[in-house]
Amino acid sequence: MARKPGSRSDITGPRIRTAARRLFARHGFAAVSMRQIAAEVGVQAGALYLYTPDKETMLVELLRDHMDELIAAWDAAEPQGGPVDRLEAFVRFHIAFNLDHAEAVFLSYMELRNLGPGNFAVIEGLRREYENRLEAILKAGQDAGHFAVPDTKLATMAIIAMLNGVNTWYREGGRLNRAAVGGIYWDMVRKAVAA
Repeated sequence: MARKPGSRSDITGPRIRTAARRLFARHGFAAVSMRQIAAEVGVQAGALYLYTPDKETMLVELLRDHMDELIAAWDAAEPQGGPVDRLEAFVRFHIAFNLDHAEAVFLSYMELRNLGPGNFAVIEGLRREYENRLEAILKAGQDAGHFAVPDTKLATMAIIAMLNGVNTWYREGGRLNRAAVGGIYWDMVRKAVAA
């Protein structure tokens, strides 16, 4: 049976996902019960099972949705042009996207340990898919003589780790705005890979 747009299910499902993401990010996946998620949304705990078979499925769906959104947003934003311009765009995009999705990013890195092997493989595959986009830029820059990195896979992981670190310290209204942070990080990445 098809659900009508705006039906109670269309409203409650997103509210459950939002509450779960917030609670998992704040307290940790293992510490949050289905009962707490239900209370946050204002439904009976049993009602959650209309939307998800279990808590791990809820977590993997949150992680998968985040990675799907990240990949789609980059694919839509990736500029044409040379590898230097594309690498700069990647650095600035990654920082901005992560700051806009701080809870989802936190879950993506802190809660992988709570996934079973099959779910872990799904999320890890999506992460590799995203990382491959950066590695392709680095390889193109290497081939064009713009970049000099001894191992593009290792450079990819190092760059993403550095960019992800912004979420651990950046605060809106602080000494540096997002544009300034993006510029400084771009300068550091550029120097790290320059030929």
